[in-house]
Amino acid sequence: MAKIAFIGLGNMGGPMAANLIAAGHEVTGFDLAPASIDEARKAGAAIAGSAAEAVRTAEIVVSMLPAGKHVLGVWRDIAAAAPKGALFIDSSTIDVDSARAAHEIARAAGHKSVDAPVSGGTGGAKAATLTFMCGGADEAFAAARPVLEKMGKKIVHCGGPGAGQAAKICNNMILGATMAATAEAFVLAEKLGLSHQALYDVSSTSSGQSWSLTTYCPVPGPVPTSPANNGYKPGFAAALMLKDLLLSQQAASAAGAATPMGAVATQLYALFNAAGHAGDDFSGIVNFLRGQSKA
Repeated sequence: MAKIAFIGLGNMGGPMAANLIAAGHEVTGFDLAPASIDEARKAGAAIAGSAAEAVRTAEIVVSMLPAGKHVLGVWRDIAAAAPKGALFIDSSTIDVDSARAAHEIARAAGHKSVDAPVSGGTGGAKAATLTFMCGGADEAFAAARPVLEKMGKKIVHCGGPGAGQAAKICNNMILGATMAATAEAFVLAEKLGLSHQALYDVSSTSSGQSWSLTTYCPVPGPVPTSPANNGYKPGFAAALMLKDLLLSQQAASAAGAATPMGAVATQLYALFNAAGHAGDDFSGIVNFLRGQSKA
């Protein structure tokens, strides 16, 4: 089994590292948050005093960090500390340019690298059912796949450096827009006297069907496992949805792509966050569209 350094042990990274430990890998972790460190230690991780210390004997380095600036800062710090030829995997969701810059940092230091953002939320991280969208050279992806398979159930090679981030940004623009539209439909149904269950029964088996409806239904009742049945606790927080939508609009601007639906979804989630709901599940936007502060 491999020696793995895991940098970033938060809500996503902590369970992912725990699954690697459960699979028999030797994991050394680092995080700035004492609570995250404590949880990782309970799961069986060794804890390093710094990111550079964590990677010193690592064959594989996995990072799960908030933004591109954090990934680049950490990778610059650890690239020289890791053994030559190590495999660097970044599972953060960041902008494409930063992802490509991270690949260059790894290449210049003699390492293989993969950008591998995830879909599936904290539930998928705990259950090892994440989807990994990967960018990087064929050789690097082949080396990363066995490790990623211990943390997820679907591993997709999307193309060269940065392609994983491009796929994640596009996917989550779809998700943000479809959730907003799904929530709007339920609000309209309420105004028209149609029950939540009736709309669900029709749309879930016809042309209105989507993941936002059948897996993450934004109203209580039809899908018992959705956050709507747990007080809109995330799940996938509205702040993270806004982050991803902003990344989509940044990418669209740079690429000269027209994304009017994505732009409107971004505006809606910006308003939802500004109204004090950054920590709510993103499906809670249904309450914002009703004009309510709570369900």
